[in-house]
Amino acid sequence: MSNVKDLASIQGAIAEFTFSPSGMVVESSVQDPDRLDANTLDLLGHVCVANLAISNMQARGWEQISEMKGFYPVEGFSFIGTNLSVVSRGAQAVVLDNENADYDAAFKAMGE
Repeated sequence: MSNVKDLASIQGAIAEFTFSPSGMVVESSVQDPDRLDANTLDLLGHVCVANLAISNMQARGWEQISEMKGFYPVEGFSFIGTNLSVVSRGAQAVVLDNENADYDAAFKAMGE
């Protein structure tokens, strides 16, 4: 797991954070406080936990009813928005400005 300061170097990153299993923000760094505040990061932490739980439920269900394997466990995901996106893996997430985003670099950095 990378630290928050390392994630800040990802191209397009405007905020980085780690979160607890319940979704509470544990550590964060925001490069552009005019675009993101603590309340938004708190919401995103909870969204990341909820989405990971739902994704894992769906992956387990799919593997159980089909012959296909390799979907579970879900390691991470991306939320793509109009202007901003969130890449999350494990208990970390990076908020990216879509114009300059490097989604692959963000996902890889959180896997190290």
